Amino acid sequence: MEQHLITISLIALTSWISYQAFNNHDMKYKLAFHPSSVAEFGEWHRFLSSGFVHNDWQHLILNMYVLYIFGFALEPIFAGMIFDPLMGRLAFLFFYVSAVIFADIPTFFKHRENAGYSSVGASGATSALMMAYILFAPWDWFIFPPLPGIILAVGFLWYSSYMARRGGDLIAHDAHLWGAVYGVVFMVAIAGIFKPELLDFFLTRLLDGPEMPRF
Repeated sequence: MEQHLITISLIALTSWISYQAFNNHDMKYKLAFHPSSVAEFGEWHRFLSSGFVHNDWQHLILNMYVLYIFGFALEPIFAGMIFDPLMGRLAFLFFYVSAVIFADIPTFFKHRENAGYSSVGASGATSALMMAYILFAPWDWFIFPPLPGIILAVGFLWYSSYMARRGGDLIAHDAHLWGAVYGVVFMVAIAGIFKPELLDFFLTRLLDGPEMPRF
């Protein structure tokens, strides 16, 4: 449990705040990402608070499941392979929190004059975790959808980009897209600065090519 302390804490905190907001619409509104309120009233906390509230149980469970899967995989890497345990946990927490914030920046500029737009959820951060993990295991197969990670990553980026341009379905595809991009950039930057040999590892794993699925 100790090696996954940050992941477990994030799941617990997000679930508790989301549950409270399910039955408190005023709380949900005050925490949601509402670009026009940020631009007009300086409510900058919304960049972060929106990542800890969700629309409903389905939305919450999906994001917390993704956080559980990839957080459990990545936190020990931060706290053992790249940094010492304390610095690693702090770096992992910074990665997650900064991904929540960064994923909403393009949305802010896109919708800052649109008072009718708002969004909630940790999807930007969970997308960042997923893409960061895929750097370590690009050809590992996902159970659903049954695809290698690198193929899923390319498809995810394409779909998020397409839907962000099309819009109209009330899903924050911009956050998915930019969270995913941030995950790759952050992980490559951290590796390049603190563990340069990981860059060779990423390339080697990518060039290894596909394997038969092992579920």
